[in-house]
Amino acid sequence: MQVLYTANASATAGRDGKTSSDDGVLDFALTVPKGLGGPGGAGTNPEQLFACGYAACFGGALKLVAGMQKIVTGPVTIHASVSIGKDDTGYGLAVKLTGEMPSLPAEQALALMHAAHQVCPYSKATRGNIEVELAVS
Repeated sequence: MQVLYTANASATAGRDGKTSSDDGVLDFALTVPKGLGGPGGAGTNPEQLFACGYAACFGGALKLVAGMQKIVTGPVTIHASVSIGKDDTGYGLAVKLTGEMPSLPAEQALALMHAAHQVCPYSKATRGNIEVELAVS
């Protein structure tokens, strides 16, 4: 792989600490959500951060494939729901990506979602590792 960009971030004290990017643009307190036995509250958590990254990346991939297919999408919003849970082997993640494309018929929007899923780097990285559900609203 020819590296085009590298993001750098650090986390201190796990889910109860803080995380920041090396350029100082991101700097967040981390809090364990109530659903995982924590206090919830003012901090973010790894699942929220992953959801933000996946939604943004997937939106970029959708824009790319729409352009390649010469489809004018109008406004596009990708909603990502990242769930964490337990199974027999430990903890795992599941993702639901919902595309909101009010200018397109649902069938065409869903086809774009599937095409984007083939090229999105987050989708490539998670393929075969976690369940990813695609939907349109």
